[in-house]
Amino acid sequence: MHTSPTGGHRRPSGPYTPLVSTYGPLLKTPGVGRVIAAQLTARFPFGMLSLAYLLHVEHVFDSYGAAGLVLATTSIGQAIAGPLTSRWMGSWGMRPVLILTSIVALASMSVVGFVLMPLWGYVVVGFLGGLAVPPVQPAVRTIYPKMVTSAQLTPLFSLDASAQELIWVAGPVITTFVATQIGTVEAIVVAMAFLVIGGVWFIASPELGRVRIPRSKRAFGVVLRRPSVVVATLTGLLLIGACAAVEASVTSVFGEGSPNAGIVLAVFAIGSLLGGLAFGHRPISPNTLWTRMAIVFVGLALAVGGTNFWWLCLALLVAGAGIAPALAVMFGSVSATVKFSDTAEAYGWMGTGQLIGAAGGSAVAGFLIDLHGPTGGLLVGASMALIGVLLPLAAKQWLPDLRGRDASPIPDTEPVNLPT
Repeated sequence: MHTSPTGGHRRPSGPYTPLVSTYGPLLKTPGVGRVIAAQLTARFPFGMLSLAYLLHVEHVFDSYGAAGLVLATTSIGQAIAGPLTSRWMGSWGMRPVLILTSIVALASMSVVGFVLMPLWGYVVVGFLGGLAVPPVQPAVRTIYPKMVTSAQLTPLFSLDASAQELIWVAGPVITTFVATQIGTVEAIVVAMAFLVIGGVWFIASPELGRVRIPRSKRAFGVVLRRPSVVVATLTGLLLIGACAAVEASVTSVFGEGSPNAGIVLAVFAIGSLLGGLAFGHRPISPNTLWTRMAIVFVGLALAVGGTNFWWLCLALLVAGAGIAPALAVMFGSVSATVKFSDTAEAYGWMGTGQLIGAAGGSAVAGFLIDLHGPTGGLLVGASMALIGVLLPLAAKQWLPDLRGRDASPIPDTEPVNLPT
């Protein structure tokens, strides 16, 4: 059995470092496991809501076009709100912003689920609900650097990116089961229950009271002048767009009534979970992002070759192995290159990019699925993944080299008056 050196190293080294030596001490750090679980529960409804709204609005209007319009406007609302509500947390505090947005989001879900309206009503309420999505992800990723040692931060980002795949494994499965076996309204109600339970649990976390995001002295949007933030945001847009195209394509392969689509997408997410755990302890270099995106591209290129159930499972398992590791690089690169007061807004912009990618990937894939069948949608996913390889490859000089250093944010400094 391989024995990791101990000595004075900050973390075990070598390519065969056991996962337990990386994640064991991390999960023993006070509060880490609880905060990860709480924020996953709080974000869980948003792994259910897109599919729940799709099925519910389609059921009401008997039109996937109408359902797609509601989802698109919901995503636009989320994209607008991401950096804005994240920045508010530096001005008003995390808890007030999270409480306000959670209440509005819950109200919008209630209206969509229980009130019969004309299509424009669903569009307006969906948009308002998108604006009010609680900024849990920017909040928790701003808290992380204050919870662990600098050496543990990159593995924590990787563990978080891996754990969030549980949302995309279980969320669609639960939604599909409840919507088809009980009803679409009940599927929305289950998402609401997760929002209440997870939101209260996360907002009550002591860490939200201990960490105060400094008010940023820079104007809104200035953080986008950081090349690393732009590269991470655009690469995330392409990555999540590719995933959205795959989700639409796989659903069209097997149809609404088959469990096979859910199984294939679960395998996709499990691949990401395993990849994140396997690569989480590895140091990040300027070449790491494009190489991990290349794993996603190879898997999606394989998927274009056939729509057989077992072939898609194999191809998407390969593609999934690059998703969480690539996201971890994006989070680590942004964290290491912006000031602490700007981290929440930077993560908000990343979230906006990912939402735009999800909406765009779904829309373009849907158009090509209508024209050329599921293979057309898979081709969209593979193409976006390929651009997601080329972009960070061309921009690698703007990405940080974190080998031998940590991913902690740049501290905010204040002028000090010295006695004369």
